[in-house]
Amino acid sequence: MAKFLNELVFRIIWDELMPVGQLKMDPLFTTAHRLLQLLYQRNSRRRFAPDEHWIMNEAKGSSFFNELKEKRSNAQQLLTYAPHCIPHHDRVKLFRQWIKEERATHQDASVTPILITVQRKRIVEDGYQHISQLTPEELKGVIRVRFINAEGVAEAGIDQDGVFKEFLEETIKRVFDPNLHLFKTTVDNRIYPSPTSNVQDNHLELISFVGRVLGKAVYEGIVVDVPLANFFLSHILRFHTVNPVFSYFDELASFDADLYRNLSTLKRYPGDVAELGLNFTCDEDRLGQIISHDLGADGGDREVTEENKILYIHYMAHFRMHQQIKDQLKAFIQGFLSIVKPEWVAIFSPPELQKLISGDSQSIDLRDLRKHTSYYGGFHSSHRVVGWLWDVLEKDFTEEERGLFLKFVTSCSKPPLLGFAYLDPPFSIRCVEVGEDQDSGDTLGSVFRGFFTIGKKKGTTGRLPTSSTCFNLLKLPNYPKKSILREKLRYAIRSNSGFELS
Repeated sequence: MAKFLNELVFRIIWDELMPVGQLKMDPLFTTAHRLLQLLYQRNSRRRFAPDEHWIMNEAKGSSFFNELKEKRSNAQQLLTYAPHCIPHHDRVKLFRQWIKEERATHQDASVTPILITVQRKRIVEDGYQHISQLTPEELKGVIRVRFINAEGVAEAGIDQDGVFKEFLEETIKRVFDPNLHLFKTTVDNRIYPSPTSNVQDNHLELISFVGRVLGKAVYEGIVVDVPLANFFLSHILRFHTVNPVFSYFDELASFDADLYRNLSTLKRYPGDVAELGLNFTCDEDRLGQIISHDLGADGGDREVTEENKILYIHYMAHFRMHQQIKDQLKAFIQGFLSIVKPEWVAIFSPPELQKLISGDSQSIDLRDLRKHTSYYGGFHSSHRVVGWLWDVLEKDFTEEERGLFLKFVTSCSKPPLLGFAYLDPPFSIRCVEVGEDQDSGDTLGSVFRGFFTIGKKKGTTGRLPTSSTCFNLLKLPNYPKKSILREKLRYAIRSNSGFELS
Protein backbone atom coordinates (compact mmCIF):
# COMPACT_ATOMS: atom_id res chain seq x y z
CA MET A 1 0.00 0.00 0.00
CA ALA A 2 2.70 2.52 1.03
CA LYS A 3 4.83 1.72 -2.02
CA PHE A 4 1.86 2.08 -4.39
CA LEU A 5 0.71 5.39 -2.90
CA ASN A 6 4.25 6.74 -2.84
CA GLU A 7 4.74 5.88 -6.51
CA LEU A 8 1.33 7.33 -7.47
CA VAL A 9 1.84 10.66 -5.69
CA PHE A 10 5.38 10.98 -6.99
CA ARG A 11 4.39 10.27 -10.61
CA ILE A 12 1.53 12.78 -10.54
CA ILE A 13 3.95 15.45 -9.33
CA TRP A 14 7.20 14.57 -11.12
CA ASP A 15 5.68 13.73 -14.51
CA GLU A 16 3.34 16.73 -14.19
CA LEU A 17 0.23 14.64 -14.85
CA MET A 18 -1.88 17.41 -13.33
CA PRO A 19 -1.61 21.20 -13.49
CA VAL A 20 -0.08 22.67 -10.32
CA GLY A 21 -3.26 24.53 -9.45
CA GLN A 22 -5.31 21.35 -9.61
CA LEU A 23 -3.30 19.36 -7.06
CA LYS A 24 -5.08 20.85 -4.04
CA MET A 25 -8.53 20.21 -5.50
CA ASP A 26 -8.28 16.89 -7.31
CA PRO A 27 -10.01 14.19 -5.20
CA LEU A 28 -7.71 11.41 -6.44
CA PHE A 29 -4.52 13.26 -5.57
CA THR A 30 -5.72 14.69 -2.23
CA THR A 31 -7.00 11.30 -1.05
CA ALA A 32 -3.83 9.46 -2.09
CA HIS A 33 -1.66 12.19 -0.57
CA ARG A 34 -3.47 12.10 2.79
CA LEU A 35 -3.19 8.33 3.02
CA LEU A 36 0.49 8.57 2.12
CA GLN A 37 1.02 11.19 4.84
CA LEU A 38 -0.63 8.91 7.41
CA LEU A 39 1.62 6.01 6.49
CA TYR A 40 4.80 8.07 6.36
CA GLN A 41 4.08 9.74 9.71
CA ARG A 42 3.34 6.33 11.20
CA ASN A 43 6.70 5.15 9.87
CA SER A 44 8.39 8.19 11.44
CA ARG A 45 6.96 7.30 14.86
CA ARG A 46 7.48 3.55 14.60
CA ARG A 47 9.42 2.39 11.58
CA PHE A 48 7.99 -0.37 9.44
CA ALA A 49 9.91 0.38 6.22
CA PRO A 50 13.55 1.34 5.51
CA ASP A 51 14.48 4.80 4.19
CA GLU A 52 15.02 3.41 0.69
CA HIS A 53 11.36 2.39 0.59
CA TRP A 54 10.32 6.04 0.14
CA ILE A 55 13.15 7.29 -2.11
CA MET A 56 12.51 7.70 -5.84
CA ASN A 57 15.46 7.33 -8.22
CA GLU A 58 14.57 10.40 -10.28
CA ALA A 59 14.71 12.52 -7.11
CA LYS A 60 18.26 11.53 -6.22
CA GLY A 61 21.29 13.80 -6.40
CA SER A 62 21.95 15.76 -9.57
CA SER A 63 18.63 14.81 -11.20
CA PHE A 64 16.63 16.64 -8.56
CA PHE A 65 19.03 19.55 -8.13
CA ASN A 66 19.11 20.17 -11.89
CA GLU A 67 15.32 20.33 -11.98
CA LEU A 68 15.34 22.66 -9.01
CA LYS A 69 18.05 24.87 -10.51
CA GLU A 70 16.00 25.26 -13.65
CA LYS A 71 13.03 26.22 -11.45
CA ARG A 72 10.90 23.39 -12.76
CA SER A 73 7.54 23.23 -11.04
CA ASN A 74 7.79 19.46 -10.48
CA ALA A 75 10.83 19.89 -8.20
CA GLN A 76 9.16 22.71 -6.27
CA GLN A 77 5.92 20.74 -5.82
CA LEU A 78 7.82 17.64 -4.72
CA LEU A 79 9.37 19.67 -1.90
CA THR A 80 5.88 20.82 -0.93
CA TYR A 81 3.93 17.56 -1.12
CA ALA A 82 6.40 14.67 -0.87
CA PRO A 83 9.89 15.76 0.24
CA HIS A 84 10.48 12.30 1.71
CA CYS A 85 10.93 11.01 -1.87
CA ILE A 86 14.23 12.95 -1.91
CA PRO A 87 17.15 11.35 0.00
CA HIS A 88 17.60 12.87 3.44
CA HIS A 89 21.25 13.67 2.73
CA ASP A 90 20.23 15.75 -0.31
CA ARG A 91 17.57 17.61 1.67
CA VAL A 92 20.12 18.52 4.33
CA LYS A 93 22.42 19.83 1.60
CA LEU A 94 19.55 21.88 0.21
CA PHE A 95 18.75 23.21 3.69
CA ARG A 96 22.37 24.30 4.21
CA GLN A 97 22.40 25.85 0.72
CA TRP A 98 19.32 27.96 1.51
CA ILE A 99 21.00 29.19 4.68
CA LYS A 100 24.28 29.86 2.86
CA GLU A 101 22.47 32.01 0.32
CA GLU A 102 20.71 33.99 3.03
CA ARG A 103 23.83 34.30 5.19
CA ALA A 104 25.60 35.97 2.29
CA THR A 105 23.31 38.96 2.87
CA HIS A 106 23.43 38.93 6.69
CA GLN A 107 27.11 38.09 7.21
CA ASP A 108 28.74 40.20 4.52
CA ALA A 109 32.31 41.20 5.32
CA SER A 110 31.30 44.86 5.20
CA VAL A 111 28.72 44.37 7.96
CA THR A 112 30.14 45.10 11.41
CA PRO A 113 29.72 42.12 13.82
CA ILE A 114 27.52 42.70 16.86
CA LEU A 115 29.39 42.51 20.17
CA ILE A 116 27.65 41.36 23.35
CA THR A 117 29.26 41.23 26.79
CA VAL A 118 28.21 38.39 29.09
CA GLN A 119 29.14 37.59 32.67
CA ARG A 120 29.75 33.88 33.09
CA LYS A 121 27.75 33.74 36.30
CA ARG A 122 24.82 35.47 34.55
CA ILE A 123 25.07 33.86 31.13
CA VAL A 124 21.32 33.29 30.71
CA GLU A 125 20.26 36.66 32.13
CA ASP A 126 22.81 38.66 30.13
CA GLY A 127 22.27 36.61 26.99
CA TYR A 128 18.52 37.14 27.21
CA GLN A 129 18.94 40.86 27.73
CA HIS A 130 21.18 41.27 24.68
CA ILE A 131 19.62 38.82 22.23
CA SER A 132 16.05 39.91 22.95
CA GLN A 133 16.99 43.36 21.68
CA LEU A 134 18.24 42.03 18.34
CA THR A 135 16.02 41.68 15.30
CA PRO A 136 15.95 38.27 13.59
CA GLU A 137 18.03 39.74 10.75
CA GLU A 138 20.66 40.97 13.22
CA LEU A 139 20.75 37.62 15.02
CA LYS A 140 21.37 35.86 11.72
CA GLY A 141 24.51 37.97 11.30
CA VAL A 142 27.87 37.61 13.01
CA ILE A 143 27.66 37.81 16.82
CA ARG A 144 30.80 38.21 18.91
CA VAL A 145 30.82 37.46 22.63
CA ARG A 146 33.08 38.88 25.32
CA PHE A 147 32.97 36.79 28.49
CA ILE A 148 33.56 38.43 31.87
CA ASN A 149 34.92 35.96 34.42
CA ALA A 150 34.10 35.71 38.14
CA GLU A 151 36.80 38.29 38.97
CA GLY A 152 35.22 40.81 36.61
CA VAL A 153 38.03 40.52 34.05
CA ALA A 154 37.35 40.19 30.32
CA GLU A 155 38.50 36.84 28.93
CA ALA A 156 40.61 36.42 25.80
CA GLY A 157 39.16 35.18 22.54
CA ILE A 158 36.65 37.90 21.72
CA ASP A 159 37.25 37.64 17.98
CA GLN A 160 36.94 33.87 17.76
CA ASP A 161 33.77 32.18 16.48
CA GLY A 162 34.35 29.43 19.04
CA VAL A 163 33.51 31.81 21.88
CA PHE A 164 30.03 32.37 20.45
CA LYS A 165 29.68 28.58 20.08
CA GLU A 166 30.53 28.23 23.76
CA PHE A 167 27.97 30.90 24.63
CA LEU A 168 25.27 29.05 22.67
CA GLU A 169 26.16 25.68 24.20
CA GLU A 170 26.27 26.97 27.78
CA THR A 171 23.05 28.95 27.37
CA ILE A 172 21.17 26.00 25.86
CA LYS A 173 22.45 23.64 28.55
CA ARG A 174 21.17 25.92 31.31
CA VAL A 175 17.81 27.00 29.88
CA PHE A 176 16.73 23.42 29.19
CA ASP A 177 17.51 22.37 32.78
CA PRO A 178 14.14 21.21 34.24
CA ASN A 179 15.05 22.91 37.53
CA LEU A 180 14.55 26.24 35.77
CA HIS A 181 10.88 25.20 35.21
CA LEU A 182 10.80 26.46 31.63
CA PHE A 183 10.88 22.90 30.28
CA LYS A 184 10.07 19.40 31.51
CA THR A 185 11.15 15.95 30.40
CA THR A 186 9.18 12.85 29.53
CA VAL A 187 9.96 9.48 31.13
CA ASP A 188 12.50 8.86 28.33
CA ASN A 189 14.15 12.26 28.97
CA ARG A 190 12.74 14.08 25.96
CA ILE A 191 12.19 17.81 26.43
CA TYR A 192 8.97 19.82 26.04
CA PRO A 193 7.66 23.17 27.40
CA SER A 194 6.53 23.09 31.02
CA PRO A 195 2.92 24.01 31.80
CA THR A 196 4.19 25.59 35.05
CA SER A 197 6.76 27.83 33.39
CA ASN A 198 4.87 30.87 34.72
CA VAL A 199 6.73 30.46 38.02
CA GLN A 200 9.44 32.40 36.17
CA ASP A 201 8.91 36.10 35.52
CA ASN A 202 8.57 36.86 31.82
CA HIS A 203 8.42 33.12 31.16
CA LEU A 204 7.01 33.44 27.64
CA GLU A 205 9.71 35.93 26.66
CA LEU A 206 12.34 33.57 28.08
CA ILE A 207 10.90 30.61 26.15
CA SER A 208 10.87 32.68 22.96
CA PHE A 209 14.52 33.54 23.67
CA VAL A 210 15.28 29.82 23.98
CA GLY A 211 13.61 29.22 20.62
CA ARG A 212 15.73 31.93 19.01
CA VAL A 213 18.95 30.56 20.54
CA LEU A 214 18.21 27.01 19.37
CA GLY A 215 17.23 28.37 15.96
CA LYS A 216 20.55 30.21 15.79
CA ALA A 217 22.40 26.98 16.61
CA VAL A 218 20.62 25.17 13.76
CA TYR A 219 21.22 28.16 11.46
CA GLU A 220 24.96 28.07 12.18
CA GLY A 221 25.15 24.27 11.94
CA ILE A 222 26.12 23.88 15.61
CA VAL A 223 24.84 20.52 16.88
CA VAL A 224 23.70 20.40 20.50
CA ASP A 225 22.48 17.54 22.70
CA VAL A 226 18.87 18.68 23.11
CA PRO A 227 16.50 15.70 22.68
CA LEU A 228 13.02 17.14 22.07
CA ALA A 229 9.81 15.15 22.46
CA ASN A 230 8.39 13.97 19.14
CA PHE A 231 5.10 15.82 19.62
CA PHE A 232 7.08 19.01 20.34
CA LEU A 233 9.03 18.55 17.09
CA SER A 234 5.71 18.05 15.27
CA HIS A 235 4.50 21.36 16.68
CA ILE A 236 7.65 23.14 15.47
CA LEU A 237 6.94 21.73 12.01
CA ARG A 238 3.37 23.04 12.43
CA PHE A 239 1.86 19.65 11.63
CA HIS A 240 -1.14 20.55 13.78
CA THR A 241 -2.02 23.45 11.45
CA VAL A 242 -0.81 22.41 7.99
CA ASN A 243 -1.38 18.67 8.12
CA PRO A 244 -5.04 17.59 7.79
CA VAL A 245 -4.32 14.10 9.13
CA PHE A 246 -2.41 15.15 12.26
CA SER A 247 -3.62 13.34 15.39
CA TYR A 248 -2.67 14.30 18.94
CA PHE A 249 -3.57 10.84 20.14
CA ASP A 250 -1.03 9.29 17.76
CA GLU A 251 1.63 11.58 19.24
CA LEU A 252 0.62 10.90 22.85
CA ALA A 253 2.97 7.94 23.29
CA SER A 254 5.97 10.28 22.90
CA PHE A 255 4.61 12.52 25.65
CA ASP A 256 3.08 10.26 28.29
CA ALA A 257 3.32 6.52 27.63
CA ASP A 258 1.18 5.64 30.67
CA LEU A 259 -1.64 7.95 29.62
CA TYR A 260 -1.43 6.60 26.07
CA ARG A 261 -1.79 3.02 27.35
CA ASN A 262 -4.69 3.95 29.63
CA LEU A 263 -6.58 5.74 26.87
CA SER A 264 -5.87 2.88 24.47
CA THR A 265 -7.33 0.50 27.05
CA LEU A 266 -10.39 2.75 27.36
CA LYS A 267 -10.76 2.73 23.58
CA ARG A 268 -10.93 -1.08 23.59
CA TYR A 269 -12.85 -1.41 26.89
CA PRO A 270 -15.06 -4.52 26.59
CA GLY A 271 -17.79 -3.34 28.99
CA ASP A 272 -19.93 -0.24 29.22
CA VAL A 273 -17.63 2.80 29.55
CA ALA A 274 -20.33 4.69 31.45
CA GLU A 275 -19.73 2.32 34.37
CA LEU A 276 -16.30 3.90 34.90
CA GLY A 277 -17.83 7.19 36.00
CA LEU A 278 -15.66 9.40 33.78
CA ASN A 279 -16.55 12.87 32.57
CA PHE A 280 -15.01 15.36 30.17
CA THR A 281 -12.51 16.83 32.61
CA CYS A 282 -8.76 16.59 33.10
CA ASP A 283 -7.03 17.04 36.47
CA GLU A 284 -3.69 18.84 36.45
CA ASP A 285 -1.13 18.82 39.27
CA ARG A 286 0.16 22.38 39.24
CA LEU A 287 2.94 22.64 41.83
CA GLY A 288 1.04 20.50 44.33
CA GLN A 289 -2.37 22.00 43.65
CA ILE A 290 -4.91 19.89 41.73
CA ILE A 291 -6.76 21.94 39.11
CA SER A 292 -9.64 20.49 37.09
CA HIS A 293 -10.09 21.58 33.47
CA ASP A 294 -13.19 21.06 31.34
CA LEU A 295 -12.59 19.27 28.04
CA GLY A 296 -15.03 21.23 25.93
CA ALA A 297 -18.08 23.21 27.06
CA ASP A 298 -19.58 22.02 30.37
CA GLY A 299 -17.18 19.10 30.46
CA GLY A 300 -17.80 18.46 34.14
CA ASP A 301 -21.47 17.71 33.41
CA ARG A 302 -20.82 15.50 30.42
CA GLU A 303 -20.34 11.79 31.02
CA VAL A 304 -18.05 9.59 28.93
CA THR A 305 -20.11 6.99 27.11
CA GLU A 306 -19.62 4.39 24.39
CA GLU A 307 -20.83 6.93 21.85
CA ASN A 308 -18.41 9.72 22.78
CA LYS A 309 -15.37 7.89 24.23
CA ILE A 310 -13.32 8.43 21.05
CA LEU A 311 -14.02 12.15 21.26
CA TYR A 312 -13.00 12.11 24.95
CA ILE A 313 -9.71 10.37 24.09
CA HIS A 314 -8.83 12.96 21.47
CA TYR A 315 -9.89 15.85 23.73
CA MET A 316 -7.64 14.50 26.49
CA ALA A 317 -4.63 14.14 24.16
CA HIS A 318 -5.26 17.63 22.72
CA PHE A 319 -5.42 19.19 26.18
CA ARG A 320 -2.25 17.55 27.45
CA MET A 321 -0.10 18.27 24.40
CA HIS A 322 -1.55 21.56 23.22
CA GLN A 323 -4.13 23.33 25.33
CA GLN A 324 -2.24 23.42 28.64
CA ILE A 325 1.01 24.58 26.98
CA LYS A 326 -0.29 26.47 23.95
CA ASP A 327 1.20 29.81 25.05
CA GLN A 328 4.59 28.22 25.70
CA LEU A 329 4.51 26.39 22.36
CA LYS A 330 3.59 29.58 20.52
CA ALA A 331 6.41 31.54 22.17
CA PHE A 332 9.06 28.91 21.42
CA ILE A 333 7.97 28.30 17.84
CA GLN A 334 7.82 32.02 17.06
CA GLY A 335 11.37 32.40 18.35
CA PHE A 336 12.70 29.36 16.50
CA LEU A 337 10.99 30.10 13.17
CA SER A 338 12.10 33.73 13.27
CA ILE A 339 15.62 32.41 12.61
CA VAL A 340 14.94 29.22 10.62
CA LYS A 341 12.23 29.74 8.02
CA PRO A 342 9.23 27.37 8.31
CA GLU A 343 9.45 26.40 4.64
CA TRP A 344 13.06 25.30 5.22
CA VAL A 345 12.26 22.83 7.99
CA ALA A 346 8.98 21.71 6.38
CA ILE A 347 10.95 19.30 4.18
CA PHE A 348 11.88 17.21 7.23
CA SER A 349 9.99 14.79 9.47
CA PRO A 350 10.13 15.19 13.28
CA PRO A 351 13.00 12.66 13.68
CA GLU A 352 14.88 14.38 10.86
CA LEU A 353 14.44 17.77 12.52
CA GLN A 354 15.91 16.24 15.67
CA LYS A 355 18.94 15.20 13.61
CA LEU A 356 19.33 18.79 12.39
CA ILE A 357 19.43 19.90 16.03
CA SER A 358 21.53 17.13 17.57
CA GLY A 359 23.44 15.52 14.72
CA ASP A 360 23.40 12.05 13.23
CA SER A 361 22.57 9.02 15.36
CA GLN A 362 24.67 6.76 13.17
CA SER A 363 27.98 5.30 14.33
CA ILE A 364 30.89 7.72 14.37
CA ASP A 365 32.94 7.42 11.18
CA LEU A 366 36.48 7.55 12.56
CA ARG A 367 37.99 7.56 9.07
CA ASP A 368 35.98 10.68 8.20
CA LEU A 369 36.89 12.31 11.53
CA ARG A 370 40.58 11.54 11.04
CA LYS A 371 40.48 12.91 7.49
CA HIS A 372 39.14 16.27 8.71
CA THR A 373 41.30 16.72 11.82
CA SER A 374 43.86 19.51 12.14
CA TYR A 375 47.00 19.23 14.31
CA TYR A 376 48.95 21.83 16.29
CA GLY A 377 51.74 22.16 18.82
CA GLY A 378 54.02 19.70 17.05
CA PHE A 379 51.48 16.97 16.41
CA HIS A 380 50.92 15.78 12.86
CA SER A 381 49.02 12.94 11.20
CA SER A 382 52.04 10.59 11.40
CA HIS A 383 53.00 11.42 14.98
CA ARG A 384 53.36 8.37 17.24
CA VAL A 385 50.92 9.67 19.90
CA VAL A 386 48.38 10.64 17.24
CA GLY A 387 48.59 7.14 15.77
CA TRP A 388 48.01 5.68 19.24
CA LEU A 389 44.98 7.90 19.73
CA TRP A 390 43.23 6.73 16.56
CA ASP A 391 44.18 3.14 17.30
CA VAL A 392 42.68 3.37 20.81
CA LEU A 393 39.48 4.95 19.48
CA GLU A 394 39.07 2.30 16.79
CA LYS A 395 40.16 -0.88 18.55
CA ASP A 396 39.88 -0.31 22.31
CA PHE A 397 36.92 2.02 22.80
CA THR A 398 33.30 0.91 22.59
CA GLU A 399 30.74 2.81 20.52
CA GLU A 400 29.52 4.45 23.73
CA GLU A 401 33.06 5.56 24.61
CA ARG A 402 33.60 6.98 21.13
CA GLY A 403 30.44 9.03 21.66
CA LEU A 404 31.74 10.22 25.03
CA PHE A 405 35.03 11.16 23.39
CA LEU A 406 33.26 13.22 20.73
CA LYS A 407 31.15 14.93 23.39
CA PHE A 408 34.27 15.59 25.47
CA VAL A 409 35.81 17.54 22.58
CA THR A 410 32.80 19.07 20.77
CA SER A 411 30.09 19.04 23.51
CA CYS A 412 27.89 16.77 21.35
CA SER A 413 28.09 12.98 21.19
CA LYS A 414 26.77 12.81 17.61
CA PRO A 415 28.58 13.72 14.38
CA PRO A 416 27.34 16.44 12.00
CA LEU A 417 24.71 15.27 9.52
CA LEU A 418 26.90 15.82 6.46
CA GLY A 419 30.09 14.54 8.06
CA PHE A 420 33.02 16.11 9.89
CA ALA A 421 33.90 18.28 6.90
CA TYR A 422 30.97 20.44 8.07
CA LEU A 423 32.08 20.66 11.72
CA ASP A 424 32.78 24.30 12.55
CA PRO A 425 35.33 25.04 13.93
CA PRO A 426 37.18 21.99 12.51
CA PHE A 427 38.10 19.13 14.86
CA SER A 428 41.62 19.80 16.16
CA ILE A 429 44.26 18.13 18.33
CA ARG A 430 47.06 20.07 19.99
CA CYS A 431 50.12 18.72 21.75
CA VAL A 432 50.37 19.94 25.34
CA GLU A 433 53.71 19.26 27.02
CA VAL A 434 53.52 21.72 29.91
CA GLY A 435 51.07 23.01 32.49
CA GLU A 436 48.17 25.06 31.14
CA ASP A 437 49.54 28.20 32.80
CA GLN A 438 52.80 27.74 30.86
CA ASP A 439 51.26 26.76 27.53
CA SER A 440 52.14 29.39 24.93
CA GLY A 441 50.61 27.58 21.95
CA ASP A 442 52.52 26.53 18.84
CA THR A 443 56.23 27.38 18.91
CA LEU A 444 59.15 26.36 16.70
CA GLY A 445 60.46 24.21 19.51
CA SER A 446 57.17 22.41 20.06
CA VAL A 447 56.82 21.71 16.35
CA PHE A 448 60.40 20.36 16.18
CA ARG A 449 59.90 18.14 19.21
CA GLY A 450 56.56 16.95 17.85
CA PHE A 451 58.00 15.77 14.56
CA PHE A 452 60.98 13.99 16.10
CA THR A 453 59.24 12.94 19.36
CA ILE A 454 62.21 14.01 21.45
CA GLY A 455 62.71 16.32 24.36
CA LYS A 456 59.40 15.56 26.07
CA LYS A 457 58.79 17.47 29.26
CA LYS A 458 58.64 15.57 32.49
CA GLY A 459 55.28 15.26 34.14
CA THR A 460 53.14 14.64 31.07
CA THR A 461 52.41 11.05 32.14
CA GLY A 462 50.32 12.22 35.10
CA ARG A 463 48.34 14.79 33.24
CA LEU A 464 44.89 14.15 31.78
CA PRO A 465 43.76 15.20 28.32
CA THR A 466 41.73 18.43 28.29
CA SER A 467 39.39 20.02 25.80
CA SER A 468 38.10 23.37 24.62
CA THR A 469 34.65 22.51 23.32
CA CYS A 470 34.11 26.01 21.93
CA PHE A 471 36.93 25.33 19.46
CA ASN A 472 36.35 21.55 19.08
CA LEU A 473 39.92 21.19 20.35
CA LEU A 474 41.50 18.23 22.14
CA LYS A 475 44.61 19.09 24.16
CA LEU A 476 46.59 15.88 24.37
CA PRO A 477 49.80 15.41 26.39
CA ASN A 478 52.72 13.79 24.61
CA TYR A 479 52.40 10.45 26.43
CA PRO A 480 55.35 8.02 26.31
CA LYS A 481 53.16 4.89 26.14
CA LYS A 482 49.95 3.92 24.38
CA SER A 483 48.64 2.26 27.55
CA ILE A 484 48.97 5.52 29.47
CA LEU A 485 47.12 7.44 26.75
CA ARG A 486 44.29 4.89 26.79
CA GLU A 487 43.96 5.01 30.57
CA LYS A 488 44.06 8.81 30.85
CA LEU A 489 41.71 9.42 27.94
CA ARG A 490 39.17 6.89 29.20
CA TYR A 491 39.21 8.49 32.64
CA ALA A 492 38.88 12.00 31.22
CA ILE A 493 35.88 11.30 28.98
CA ARG A 494 34.05 9.51 31.80
CA SER A 495 34.79 12.12 34.46
CA ASN A 496 32.03 14.51 33.25
CA SER A 497 34.38 17.38 33.98
CA GLY A 498 35.13 17.93 30.31
CA PHE A 499 36.24 21.46 29.61
CA GLU A 500 39.77 22.24 30.80
CA LEU A 501 40.00 19.19 33.07
CA SER A 502 43.56 18.88 34.38
